[in-house]
Amino acid sequence: MGSGIKLRLAAFVLAIAVMVGLIAWTAQSAWRRGSELRDRFTTVQIKSFQIADHIQQTILGLNNHLLRYSLSRDTNDWALFERTSKELDVWIDEQRGSEPTVRETNIHDLINTNFDFYLAAAGEIAEKVATNSQRAIDLKEFARFETNSQVMLKLGFELADAHRESMNSFLTDSSKALNYLRLLLMISLALLLIAAGGLAVVVYRELIAPLRVKLVESQALIERQEKLASLGMLAAGVAHEIRNPLTAIKAWLFIQQKHLRPGTPEQADAQVISDEVNRLERIVKDVLLFARPSEPRLLIESASQPMRQVQTLLAPQLQKSNIQILCENSVSAKIRIDTAQIQQVLINLIQNAAESIGQNGTVVLRVRNDLKRLGDRVTEVVILEVADTGSGISPEVEKRLFDPFFTTKDAGTGLGLSIAARIVEKHGGALQYRTQVNRGTTFGIVLPKAT
Repeated sequence: MGSGIKLRLAAFVLAIAVMVGLIAWTAQSAWRRGSELRDRFTTVQIKSFQIADHIQQTILGLNNHLLRYSLSRDTNDWALFERTSKELDVWIDEQRGSEPTVRETNIHDLINTNFDFYLAAAGEIAEKVATNSQRAIDLKEFARFETNSQVMLKLGFELADAHRESMNSFLTDSSKALNYLRLLLMISLALLLIAAGGLAVVVYRELIAPLRVKLVESQALIERQEKLASLGMLAAGVAHEIRNPLTAIKAWLFIQQKHLRPGTPEQADAQVISDEVNRLERIVKDVLLFARPSEPRLLIESASQPMRQVQTLLAPQLQKSNIQILCENSVSAKIRIDTAQIQQVLINLIQNAAESIGQNGTVVLRVRNDLKRLGDRVTEVVILEVADTGSGISPEVEKRLFDPFFTTKDAGTGLGLSIAARIVEKHGGALQYRTQVNRGTTFGIVLPKAT
């Protein structure tokens, strides 16, 4: 797995973890907000309503006590009035600061102040009752007391209204907060799905898809190897059967040529037969080499050595077609090869390059280091390149370039590249190429770097 894939996977996993944490935080915040709302309803609302209700009920009770005292002049009623009023006064003081809003606090202060006025008015009536034991108290004398009593009752209702407004405001704020948390939760879920989808895409594209492609390629390679093995066995058998009569024909032709005079039509016909026999012999040799390639005898060599040897060998031949063969200043690298077999591959590639050029061109030999996948791992490799300035390879020919017995040459066997590929595979490498029509082709012999 490459570092780039690991980095992307780590980024997606981190994004998913962040989204999960955000969702957890949102859920916790919503739960905490709901708990706060529930506590507010179950404590503050009930308590505030109890304050208003307690004030109203107690004031009505005090009014009854005072009214009974003014009518019956029973001191027990007045004593009950005083005790109840003191309890209410203490209770009102204890409730100070329990209101959550400024308005409720202000109303509570008004209740506290007006309760003092209420008690003063009640005291005046009680004093008149005590000093005029024989005279009934006129209702007009209750006017101030009644006014203060109504004010207290009104303040009780206002306290309930203020609390209702407070709760409505709290509900509105809570609704906004919950809507915000709900939106944040939906966005987090969407981002989580996107991150999960992206992770799935990366895993499929970077891991699963290459494995599928590799599996398909492996299956195709196995099928190709099986076909080549079957074809090789058949070709070896046919070549072996042809070789014996071909040897006899060649021997008898050689004997007959001794009896023919030079320059005669018979001698010319015999030479044509000899050339064709030699061509058949070369085809049989190629078929046997393709069917049963010899095992390489590997030695550690400098990568540039076979390139320079082949350059020296083929330069005079290519010069006839005004084709230059150049060996660039290449990197210094060691490879484990069978020098003769690698030279055979290079000769084949250079001859193909020369035929693609025809006349007036250049073949460049170079060595370079690289990192390539060979087998099941990426490793350091050395690439022996043969680049030409020829006509390139057409797409139709590319499809069958390495097929045995496929050729575009009139006298070719179609086994040159197949044999070259088999030799390179025996060295643990691969034969690759890149081409552009009318621009040229570059073949590369990819070999493991020797340590």
